[in-house]
Amino acid sequence: MFWVLLLLLAWAVAGTACTRLCLAAVHAAASDAKEATSGQGHDLTLYEAAFLSGGPRRVADLTLVSMARQRRLLLAHTGWATVVDPRGRDEMERSVIGAIGPEGQSRIEPVRNAAAAADAVGSLADRLVSAGLAVPDGARNGTAAAVRQVQLAAVAVLALGAVALLTPAQSDMPTHLIALWFALPFVLTLSCLTIARIEIHPYAQWASPAGQRLLSALVRHSRGGDDRTYLTSVALRGVRAIGEPDLRAAFAHREPHHHAFHRHD
Repeated sequence: MFWVLLLLLAWAVAGTACTRLCLAAVHAAASDAKEATSGQGHDLTLYEAAFLSGGPRRVADLTLVSMARQRRLLLAHTGWATVVDPRGRDEMERSVIGAIGPEGQSRIEPVRNAAAAADAVGSLADRLVSAGLAVPDGARNGTAAAVRQVQLAAVAVLALGAVALLTPAQSDMPTHLIALWFALPFVLTLSCLTIARIEIHPYAQWASPAGQRLLSALVRHSRGGDDRTYLTSVALRGVRAIGEPDLRAAFAHREPHHHAFHRHD
């Protein structure tokens, strides 16, 4: 009956992971209820909209594009940034100029990374969290970690089931029935992941429900062809909203080890 012990272990792994995910969902829902009235009367700045839409890297991208359109920064299609005007007009711009370095020229990808990690973006994030417009790191990371645990649990259940099926028969239980028993905890993990994708996915984003409402209002009111409308599109959609081919090409150059990680662009 060795397979029974493996089955119990599979249920323990799946049950623990799914319970953690449910608790993370409940915690996120409770936070949303507290923030239901947050942000009333708050007008988002472009930097705030960028952070709520795509996080720190989106803020860095918006700053780079804004400075490039004002001809204070040259972004070459080869992936290099060159400072034209070294006087930053706000903390974000000064962070970008500082990331480029004293030589006034650097590859764009390291500049994006350094600017995204700058204190200016961290302060912006803290203000948005305090205003109830951004999801705190703990809530976002907790939910993401719970989802990863369920994914690992699904793999573990499959592995335990495979071991049970490959172990020489020690009972009269048919193989297909053993497989069916292990299919139950596996289905449990898949069901939790499906529900998480539908219900919990919004909580893993940068904006809280209150922040998402402000973003939706910003989308509705961002009409026209002026420069602010253009930058609003970049803040909301990322570099894919850039219309100029050369400018888009500048952001297409990535460091090799970053290729798989830029989901917010």
